[in-house]
Amino acid sequence: MQILLYVSDFIVPIVILGIVMHGLSRNVNVYDEFVKGARNGFLTVIKIMPTLIGLMVAVGVLRASGFLEFIGACIGRFTAYIGFPGELVPLAIVRMFSSSAATGLVLDIFKQHGTDSQIGLIASIMMSCTETIFYTMSVYFMAAKVKKTRYTLTGALAATLAGIVVSVVLAAKMVI
Repeated sequence: MQILLYVSDFIVPIVILGIVMHGLSRNVNVYDEFVKGARNGFLTVIKIMPTLIGLMVAVGVLRASGFLEFIGACIGRFTAYIGFPGELVPLAIVRMFSSSAATGLVLDIFKQHGTDSQIGLIASIMMSCTETIFYTMSVYFMAAKVKKTRYTLTGALAATLAGIVVSVVLAAKMVI
């Protein structure tokens, strides 16, 4: 086990060194290519900044207004029958938009219910098996200038639902 910890400390430096050595072996000016890539990345961030700010503001407004708790209470009445606590409905909604806001909600859940409670376990597993769908779609599709998303949203929502179901099932198995 100790060898894995030792190797994991060197993985990133080895990968970076490998990329630099590969570039040098092909007579590529590695530093200039790095600067070009960093510049393109910075320009991409500037292009998507309005979208990011809009998503962050929307999540902040929903959270501060109490609307998420209201929706959680309404939907939670129905989800409790299938083993999904109503307290986690706001987390499931926010997770689709913002990972940092969802992390804040998870920390609030941990403070209220504890990390080893069933709600805490479901929240932890759910954070691991779901994605920030709308954030990811807006950022990557805007950066790649994709206009027609086709079935991306449907597939992402289905995958998120599967992640939520699996989190409930796994947490139920862990508590037993």
